[in-house]
Amino acid sequence: MQNRTRVGVVGLGYVGLPLALAMMDAGYEVVGVDTDVDKVKRLRAGKSTVEDVSDDAVTDAVENGLQFTTEYQALSGVNGVSICVPTPLRKTDTPDLSYVIDAAERLAPVLPEKGTVVLESTVYPGATEEAVSGVLTANGATVGEDIYLAFSPERIDPGNEEYGPTDIPKVLGGVTADCTDHAEALYNPVFDDIVRVDSATEAELVKLLENTFRAVNIGLINELAQIANELGVDIWNVIEAAKTKPFGFMAFYPGPGLGGHCIPIDPFYLSWKAGQQGVETRFIDLADTVNREMPDHVVQRVVSLLNDRGTALSTSSVLVVGAAYKPDVSDVRESPALDIIAELTEWNAEVAYHDPYVPELDVGKDTYSSVPLASERLESFDCVVLVTDHTQIDIDRIVENASLVFDTRNATERIDAQHVVRL
Repeated sequence: MQNRTRVGVVGLGYVGLPLALAMMDAGYEVVGVDTDVDKVKRLRAGKSTVEDVSDDAVTDAVENGLQFTTEYQALSGVNGVSICVPTPLRKTDTPDLSYVIDAAERLAPVLPEKGTVVLESTVYPGATEEAVSGVLTANGATVGEDIYLAFSPERIDPGNEEYGPTDIPKVLGGVTADCTDHAEALYNPVFDDIVRVDSATEAELVKLLENTFRAVNIGLINELAQIANELGVDIWNVIEAAKTKPFGFMAFYPGPGLGGHCIPIDPFYLSWKAGQQGVETRFIDLADTVNREMPDHVVQRVVSLLNDRGTALSTSSVLVVGAAYKPDVSDVRESPALDIIAELTEWNAEVAYHDPYVPELDVGKDTYSSVPLASERLESFDCVVLVTDHTQIDIDRIVENASLVFDTRNATERIDAQHVVRL
């Protein structure tokens, strides 16, 4: 058997696992490392831990030599390593790079000379060069000569069947030009299109621009949706009419709030770094305020809709449909459904939820179980709030059997029924 170039992927979540499989498909010998023992056991048994990756794909990869392990020592002798670990925010909304630093510290003793490291975890501008480089060169190595370090923003979109991981252009920037060359050589066999930028810091800012752009524009349309409601105007008609302009307009849609690990989180990496430079981020801060207020706006609309029917929320039963932050995934991180359920409960409403991807849900101190969408059960709720647009949810059954439906989804299709109200 011909020897294959050996590479590693650290962190086997939504980003790392698809990347490891893509590297296998490109002809590399791949070692996947994750500190989660249970996850590694499942992967070794051919069981996927990510919705977008099938069990068959994992099984085939294992049978063809993909190694899953918790041991960083297994990365000895690799030519390149991609780091795809979480980068959450602390409770103070400041960047938490502890997972990145831990991965770099564990990697440093086993990384061979002339090895290439590509960080894919979202970080603040300058972090690759300031934080990761310092860890990898603690033993006296020089970046750009002894090791090659670059940043490449992940662009995985869970649940998106149109664009696979390798179809999306791959932005890449090294700490030095030689670092970019080596990182490009590592990724060229994997991705259809490599987009080089001048530095790792530029590449870091690309990721933050992409998600901050979305957060700010979603904040704008969410604010306009609130204004339109007060004016008695259908914001969806307004958006559709604005879309007819063939230039200078891009449609964004209102929703119940932001969720996931990117849009609600990433702008804080930029605003934190800007604050270190003495620069205010007024657009980012205002958009965050508006978007965080949307779950409360949803609940206030429910209060108003029930009042119009002579019913108080405190004596009502409400079904929240969709707990995940986006369609066709089980990820509930930062999901607005959590805040909506919590606030409805604070109003003493009887609250239940349905989500085919989330069988159980922890909200504060309470644990909920997903209820079935039985017709007679739907009839018993005073209001059904649609939050997430899962394709497996039978919207027609809900509309047919529920007496009041509040549709907060940022989905473009319209439900034409008198008892259905849009955000």
